[in-house]
Amino acid sequence: MKCNLTKVVIIGAGAVGATTAFSLVVKGVAAEVALIDINAQKAQGEIWDIQHSMDFQSRNVRVTAGEYADCADADIVVITASAPMNGERSRLELLAKTEGIMRRIVPQVMQSGFDGVFIVVSNPVDIMTYLVRELSGFPKNRVIGTGTVLETARLKQAIGQIMDMDLRGIDAYVMGEHGDSMMVPWSHVRAGGKPFVEILADNPARYAGVRLTQLVERVKSAGNDVMQAKGNTQYGIAGAVTGIVSAILRDENKIFAVSALLEGEYGVFGVYCGVPALINRNGVAEIGEFNLTAEERGQFERSAAVLREHIGLLGRG
Repeated sequence: MKCNLTKVVIIGAGAVGATTAFSLVVKGVAAEVALIDINAQKAQGEIWDIQHSMDFQSRNVRVTAGEYADCADADIVVITASAPMNGERSRLELLAKTEGIMRRIVPQVMQSGFDGVFIVVSNPVDIMTYLVRELSGFPKNRVIGTGTVLETARLKQAIGQIMDMDLRGIDAYVMGEHGDSMMVPWSHVRAGGKPFVEILADNPARYAGVRLTQLVERVKSAGNDVMQAKGNTQYGIAGAVTGIVSAILRDENKIFAVSALLEGEYGVFGVYCGVPALINRNGVAEIGEFNLTAEERGQFERSAAVLREHIGLLGRG
């Protein structure tokens, strides 16, 4: 009798990759987690540390310091390896450096015979997700970027704090680039089922200090704020990846604002960017299309244009 086990391989044992591995173990999402890094000693150290926590977990997950051959039977390969931020003002400035890393990683994954789903975390994530699809030749549904999942979580947290409300009662998505041109379709943001803009309008005294533009800037700067305070981000993005992995392995049909390839949705073609998408065992099952206002559509199209411009820079580094 053959027993099908779930397996996730993470490439990159830095703060994001290692924390993602630990998060997957804590949640018990997969039966096996392998961690690969160019620094094999670092990967092994992270694995030993995670193994030492196993007695306190809800599931005995097999965790190993892997090699690219381990991708052969993986359900999901998560790529977190990327160039570190070193004085760059924007994630887009990492393009040339991270492109080189991706061009080394993806062919080795493909040589293993991998036939699952790629989840790309490496920045600039929208451009790198596009590149991974080009290098792998996979169908678009099986190459996913983390997109604006984390920005969406940050937006919901900010609204929840303003309203003193459980985040699960808030319906909101950030769309577009994982970066400075991201946008919020406020016409589709709801709290407790009521449009957030109506809540503000109906309670002017209570929410007198709330400005939508300031909320957008707060979400945009959140990652840099964390970087300035502690040197890196890890927990939020690891939680986001864990959520996407769970939706795939458990066939959850759950909606996340992932970076997905647009082929006419929102009038955009040939660009990966953050959009609400239904995620299940097949990866991206369907992209949700909001009826955006004219202003929102313009913001989204400008964000897509930024990404299209930078896609054109691939191969020039």
